[in-house]
Amino acid sequence: MGHRLISAILIALLLLLHAQLWLGRGSIPRVRELQQRLDEQHAKNVQAQAANDQLAAEVRDLKEGLDMVEEKARSELGMVKPNEIFVQISK
Repeated sequence: MGHRLISAILIALLLLLHAQLWLGRGSIPRVRELQQRLDEQHAKNVQAQAANDQLAAEVRDLKEGLDMVEEKARSELGMVKPNEIFVQISK
């Protein structure tokens, strides 16, 4: 009788641990989902870092040289140098 009781308790504990593994807070499906979300966030972080690096390079160029300032003035503001003729071709 004692051996059966101990066996039943051990089986119940095993089932409880197995249920916790599949259904609990730190279950395998939950860990898989969190890992996928972590991978997605890491990819977004890489993209954001690339954009930040691009902006930092533009800021550095603006601080160091006038070539970037001239390019921005021409493309975004439509400015021209003295004695230049601005020609715009529309489709």
